[in-house]
Amino acid sequence: MLCIPEIYEGFMANQNIDMSKLRQILKHYMHHQGTRTIRDLTGVSRNTVKKYIAQFKALKTPWDELNKLNDKALEALFIEEPIVPDPPERQKALYSFFPAAEKKLKYPGMTLQKLWEEYSANHIDGFQSTGFYKHYKLWKGRSHPSMHMVHKAGQKMFVDFAGKTLQVVDNQTGEVKSVEVFVAILGASQLTFVTAVESQDMEDFIRCCELALHYFGGAPVAIVPDNLKSAVTKSSRYEPRINENFEAFAEHYGMAVLPARVYKPKDKSLVEGAVKIAYNRIYTNLHGREFTSIVDLNQAILLLLENHNTTPFHGRTYSRKEQFDEMEKQTLQPLHPMRFEMRQTTIVTVMKNGHVCLHSDKHYYSVPYDLIGKKVKLFYSKSKIEIYYKYDLKASHERIKSPHNYTTDRAHLATFNLHIADWNPERFLTEAGKIHPDVKSYVNQVLRKKAHPEQAYKSCQGILSFAKRVGHDRLIRACQRAHLYGLYHYRAIENILLRNLDQTEIEDEPTQMPTHDNIRGEEYYT
Repeated sequence: MLCIPEIYEGFMANQNIDMSKLRQILKHYMHHQGTRTIRDLTGVSRNTVKKYIAQFKALKTPWDELNKLNDKALEALFIEEPIVPDPPERQKALYSFFPAAEKKLKYPGMTLQKLWEEYSANHIDGFQSTGFYKHYKLWKGRSHPSMHMVHKAGQKMFVDFAGKTLQVVDNQTGEVKSVEVFVAILGASQLTFVTAVESQDMEDFIRCCELALHYFGGAPVAIVPDNLKSAVTKSSRYEPRINENFEAFAEHYGMAVLPARVYKPKDKSLVEGAVKIAYNRIYTNLHGREFTSIVDLNQAILLLLENHNTTPFHGRTYSRKEQFDEMEKQTLQPLHPMRFEMRQTTIVTVMKNGHVCLHSDKHYYSVPYDLIGKKVKLFYSKSKIEIYYKYDLKASHERIKSPHNYTTDRAHLATFNLHIADWNPERFLTEAGKIHPDVKSYVNQVLRKKAHPEQAYKSCQGILSFAKRVGHDRLIRACQRAHLYGLYHYRAIENILLRNLDQTEIEDEPTQMPTHDNIRGEEYYT
């Protein structure tokens, strides 16, 4: 079978084409169309399409900049024609200007256009803007060869903090406080999110990332942070160690974490470009304005951000927002219905009663009784407690911030301990009241004096057990005598009964301790 060369509307493979066709090819390519589709849409042979796409990649010039050029300038870049060598002195002077120019490009608001204006002011017979751009790209391509990155819709969200801060003025003290500025950008549509936040710490960083997801209305496949400590605990070329809380946040929204490689600026060039645009379109418009809170500052930022996202790209008829709605919005994952809660961790030992203590709240939570005496890992957020043993989840509770109280799952208790789970003040007071009002009053004081509920319950249980051992009458008299001495604990009742003091009359009032600044009161020991 013969192989016939492709011919479309007179355009043979590798032949030069007019600039309108070239613009169509590059525009379709920027919309991620394949070479076969571009061939069908433009009527240009596939090999010719490949040729101009390859030239476009080699130039490493953004399409929005190329599209601003007129046909003559565009043809000078793409159509292969004999080039008359520039005078050596003229070109040498230009190339000597580039190293300093590259550094200046890192300054906020600096562009190639401004650099060319600076160059042309000092070189009257120098290159015009088109030649300046062309030689700069050639110089940079030779000195900094890099890979061309293609961002697919819904794939990545790039995040970083801006290098320059903004200010908030305290309305009462007049103190000027610097606040950080967080920037996020979607790779394909370049829809951008900007917000001010108090710090770059982990909690603020995660909150900013979450706000960005809700601003975009969905989650991409991956999130690409710089190597901040809030995101990456240990950098590595092959397997960086992700911060535990940030990784949990990403998993909560179904995203992978792909940290930018160290010393690889191309990995984060998109978000760095967004930061530069923020300097131009947000910072400059906030200059001279005074804000008394981050809330007010962020409201102003949001208005400027909306204007940025709805402004058409240079040389295009559509904006970031329109491009997002058309090609990226539907590719994002739906957001988790619940907001992420950052977790903290601590290692604790399971007590003999089958509970662990969250020391920040002084509250106790049950775990399966077979873990008694073992060390477990406790994860806690604002609303939830999770307890792990050797990577296995053993217990989960709602977080309750009531000190010296217990949250117990009866399934965690051994059979002989199940009745303890029913212990509470009402139970002991009811049992004591059945014996005598004086016993009830005494038990009530025991419950009040003990700092720890479990200690009080055990004391009450022991005191009431004397009713079966020595009878109600002796227990009543023992409680009355202990009350006269102001002693409210199990040991006091036991001593009175062992020494038969409940069966003797009280002749004298107990001697009162003298009051003195150096004498500790009873509350010192309770």
